[in-house]
Order: sequence, then C-alpha cells, then structure tokens
Amino acid sequence: MKVISIVGARPQLVKLAPVAAAFAQTAHRHLIVHTGQHYDADLSDVFFSGLGIPDPDIHLGAGSGSHGVQTGAVLSALDPVLSAERPDWVLVYGDTNSTLAGALSAVKQHLPVAHLEAGLRSFNRRMPEEHNRVLTDHCADLLLAPTEEAMRHLANEGLAHRSELAGDVMVDICLKVRDAVLADAGPLPSLPDGIDPAQPFLLATLHRPDNTDDPARLSAILATLARLPVPVALLAHPRLVARAEQHGIKLEQGAVRVGTPLPYAGLIAAVLASSGVVTDSGGLQKEAFLLGRACTTVRPETEWIETLEDGWNALVPSPQDLTPTEWATIATRPAPAAARATPYGDGRAAQRVVQLMERAGGLQP
Repeated sequence: MKVISIVGARPQLVKLAPVAAAFAQTAHRHLIVHTGQHYDADLSDVFFSGLGIPDPDIHLGAGSGSHGVQTGAVLSALDPVLSAERPDWVLVYGDTNSTLAGALSAVKQHLPVAHLEAGLRSFNRRMPEEHNRVLTDHCADLLLAPTEEAMRHLANEGLAHRSELAGDVMVDICLKVRDAVLADAGPLPSLPDGIDPAQPFLLATLHRPDNTDDPARLSAILATLARLPVPVALLAHPRLVARAEQHGIKLEQGAVRVGTPLPYAGLIAAVLASSGVVTDSGGLQKEAFLLGRACTTVRPETEWIETLEDGWNALVPSPQDLTPTEWATIATRPAPAAARATPYGDGRAAQRVVQLMERAGGLQP
C-alpha cells in the first residue's frame, strides 16, 4: 500500500509524527508532502527535527496569502504530484487550507481520501477551518473520527457509512512527549524573559482571525491579559505578530511577556510548568486537558466539547466584557479536583489509523 500524507501547518505535523511512526512499522510505503502553508521555521522545521518525523519527500513551498490564493496554490502544485504517484490512499489531516486542497486534488483524480480528525464541528461558520472540515468530510472516502461526538456529527450529516472511530492521534504523541519531559529534569526551553517557571504563570497563545484581525478586539484582549495578577507567557504566533504590527499594538504590556512559538516538547514542558493556559487554539485546549492544566479559551465555542466537562476548559468569548476580578478568577482558577475522563482514546490511535486504512482498502498488513 502506498499512502501520501499531506501536511502544511504545525498541528498537522504533530499529528503526522505518530502516524509516520506507525507506518514505519509496516511494509507500506508512506510518502510525506509538505505544502509549505506554515513556512516559518518555528512552526515547521523544529517539528520535523523535534518529533523525529522523516524529512518530507516533496515540499511544495506554497507560502502565505489569502485563503483562496493559498488553497489554490496548494491545489495547483499537488495535482501533478498525485497524478505521478497514484497512491492507494491520500491522507489529509485536520482542517487547514492544505487539508481541503489535498482532498480536492485527490478526489478529482479518483484517488481514495482518508480524513484524519474527521467529524469535528464548531458550528461557527465564520471560521475558515469549519468550512474546510465540512467540505473535506463530505468528499473523503474514509472518515477517521477522534471521538464519539465526532462520530455523531458525521452520522447526522449522513456520513456514518464512511466513518470509523480511530481515536485521537494527538493523545499518542502528547502522552509520549509528556513522559519524556517528566523523565528529563533539564531546564525549560526559551520561556519569555521575565517568566520564572518556579512561580505561577499562565501560558497564552492567540492567532485566530476573529481575535487578531479587528484592532479594537485584539487591543482589548491583550489589555485583559496585561491586567492579570500573574505573569503571562505569550508565545506569539507569526500571525499575531504581523497583525499587532499592522494595527500598531504593543504585545508586551503589563503582565504579558512575549516569546516565540516553541518546539513541541518545549510546549509540553511549558504547559506542565504553567498554572494554566489561555488560548484560542484547538490543539492547545486539548493538550492542556491531557496534561491536567485548566484552560481558558477566548472563543464562543470549541470543537473539543469534552474538555468543558468538570471545568477543565472555560469559554470566554470576550474577556473585556468581564470585570477584572471575574476575568482573573476564571483565568487563574486551579485545575479541577475531578479525575479526567479519557474521551480521546488510549494513545494507540495511529496504529488503528493504519489498520482502518488497510481494511477499507481491502489490503492486508
């Protein structure tokens, strides 16, 4: 069996790591196509080296641009690659422009498509990722769902016959890296200046268009972070940096200390060292949950609704609408005392992904 994985952004590289390792234990041929959607070294190169992912077999170099320009560039560059390789499966990950472009290029060439992390829904049609998810699910041949809730969404859309519960490959890599970090007593990498890991601090990220594109909203959110009673380590995504510069907004203010995105092991170590997380990232919400840290999500909804149970995650769409005391109480709350459920699987999802693709293709391991 020949499988081509199409990736292009940080969350996809994290998901790729356990899948690539699972394929390496088989006789199947697994090729990696990197679209170049995230071309910043902090969001791409360090994940290949840090997670032991094989170097991409093909790099498309799509780069940035509007959603249409970026999706079109990936689609145009992928067509001849898939035409020449004719894989048994094209495996796409998550909900990025690279995901949608990979699925479209494959199905138009009558190549089977498997969608990893199928069935997630925020029901927020303002999010570009929501459209990417839905469109990819409806054109893919095998829908690899991470949770029972995702399976229900797919069934409600008439896609149950193409859906399989695989579990969440993010659990595989998160728990593996967590154990390695806990076994290593070395110093934390590259936390922003002014953050003392021996003292309480919050880890924060912001990058979604709804939070960064409107200068008034971005300024208000940053002001609420600045007023928190504990230091905030803001790992500044390139999009956040670019929008802040464009709007003339200073990122480092009050309690906020600014750093750069971390390699995955560094991010896991930073979450473990923190007293909580503030984010609009889907992946970091789940990582905080898996690592036992309270998360505050600056969005009106989440795809990972399981994190909301028992207060592990709290949705705060507009922290500026709260009083400073209300906001501080939520953002700095301790981790819940309740034991966490295991809605995302047992850490062996990548092996199930390979097995499900074998079965769906009528192939033997």
